[in-house]
Amino acid sequence: MSKRPRVGVLALQGDVREHARVLADLGADVDLVRRPTELADVHGLVIPGGESSVIDKLSRAFGMQGPIREAIAAGMPVYGTCAGLILLADRITDGIEGQETFGGLDVTVQRNAFGGQVESFETDLDVPLLGDPPVHAVFIRAPLVLTVGAGVETVASLDDGRVVAVRHGTLLGTSFHPEVTGERRFHEVFLDTVRAA
Repeated sequence: MSKRPRVGVLALQGDVREHARVLADLGADVDLVRRPTELADVHGLVIPGGESSVIDKLSRAFGMQGPIREAIAAGMPVYGTCAGLILLADRITDGIEGQETFGGLDVTVQRNAFGGQVESFETDLDVPLLGDPPVHAVFIRAPLVLTVGAGVETVASLDDGRVVAVRHGTLLGTSFHPEVTGERRFHEVFLDTVRAA
């Protein structure tokens, strides 16, 4: 692979442009992915924040659920933020009836764990994986990781110990939105994983 990894942003719904901009600024070639043929052209995928139940329904309508599950099982690096974390989780609570995920991360995630839009908040997180300075994290109708399976690394927690970022193999998930605050280090970790894969 060239020094410019080709990565995709799942472009069915959510804050697609923000992720695409960060990835391009970091030197990646970025494709907006809506179809299985487009997924086959990239070496890593970002699943953006948005509405997890809508992305789930659209992924099935566009024939994307199976190909994304297969790509994850084959080791494709995937980074999910907020709704993207929900979609990477093997288990969710508080999902709407019939809601499904792509899976791959052995975690249980609670949707909208902090409440609605008006309960959105910002805080600084110590993230040893990234070093200093702390990450300024924005939580918007954010999920929470309730249980973490064997082999899953807790990347960041709130001061009270609740888990808000995890990693396992080539999969990375955050409850918050680094793409909206100018925080690029999670995307750098993702791109490093793509290059290594």
